[in-house]
Amino acid sequence: MIIYVSILLMFLLLTILNIFTMPRLKDQSDDESSRVSILIPMRNEEANAAGVIDSVLHTTYANKEIIILNDHSEDQTEEILKTYGGKIKVIQGEKLPDQWVGKVFACHQLSKQATGEYYCFIDADVRLKPDAISKALHLLKKNDAGLVSGFPQFPTKTFMAKLLVPLQHFFIFFHLPNIVANHSTKPAFTAAHGAFMLFDKNAYSASGGHHAVRHSLVEDIHITRTLKQNGYRCILSNVTNSITCDMYETNREVWEGFTKNIFTGLGRSVPVASIVALFYISFYFIPLPLFLNGVISGKWLLTLPLVIVFLQTFLIDIATRQSKLHFLLMPISAIALVVLLFTAAIKGLNGSGYKWKGRIYQ
Repeated sequence: MIIYVSILLMFLLLTILNIFTMPRLKDQSDDESSRVSILIPMRNEEANAAGVIDSVLHTTYANKEIIILNDHSEDQTEEILKTYGGKIKVIQGEKLPDQWVGKVFACHQLSKQATGEYYCFIDADVRLKPDAISKALHLLKKNDAGLVSGFPQFPTKTFMAKLLVPLQHFFIFFHLPNIVANHSTKPAFTAAHGAFMLFDKNAYSASGGHHAVRHSLVEDIHITRTLKQNGYRCILSNVTNSITCDMYETNREVWEGFTKNIFTGLGRSVPVASIVALFYISFYFIPLPLFLNGVISGKWLLTLPLVIVFLQTFLIDIATRQSKLHFLLMPISAIALVVLLFTAAIKGLNGSGYKWKGRIYQ
């Protein structure tokens, strides 16, 4: 038990180190001579279209253009876009070619229309605070980087969202040594979030842009690795003070969205997926029955693992502006993660594929 507790304490210390060393969006750029192209792919986004456009229009960085690709939407997305007139540029998506993922092809088309020195790709469910673009551009220029990305603050409406969505922050602040990730070009130490990616145009183009990752369901990770392979630094920032992303409306959307990404993100490796599942059961679920046993038996050392797990999760939640009570769900989140992982693995291996936005991806 002493060794078990010691391991959990080590996890806690590593997390604290990552929290304090990950850069935040702080200072704004005073220089607005560089044009920023804000590029937004949309497919059936009638619920989000007006919200994201209004938030972008209210950003304080003046030298910008807003280009939106309507990717064969079947709802009222196009009608909403028309109401903005000349404030935005709207292009119609071409037919999806074979071997391309829908969002990746949409971003590729947007990049061909952009005229800025910087490309800022955001998802339709993102909302930017007025200073978000200026602060992100300042961070990118300050670090002479090819990319700044970050995991936004995630509102969570449904039970499944509360279980799974905040785990994105948990993975980053626990598993990624961000000092190495942000200060080297080693592709193995890479994380990014496709909801917000600000590229230097030259780095994007020299690395092949979205064309280089056209097959990928986790294009944000793969395009970041491609930039690093071409010698460009990529900065992962804590952007939760300036950017929010309300990713999913329903429990089904949460499940399908994460199913699409999780096994693919692990390289579709059954051994790796099994190790991850065993790890989270061992260190993030087992503390719960240990705690209950400790309370019943009076062996208080058995309660310590869950206290450490709760503290680790709570610190990450505070750093990323999540619910202050989310940490209580961590043992259940671990079980949900394991079930999700094996569901995704089965779909990936039996050829049934992953459903997203009305399309099936293998």
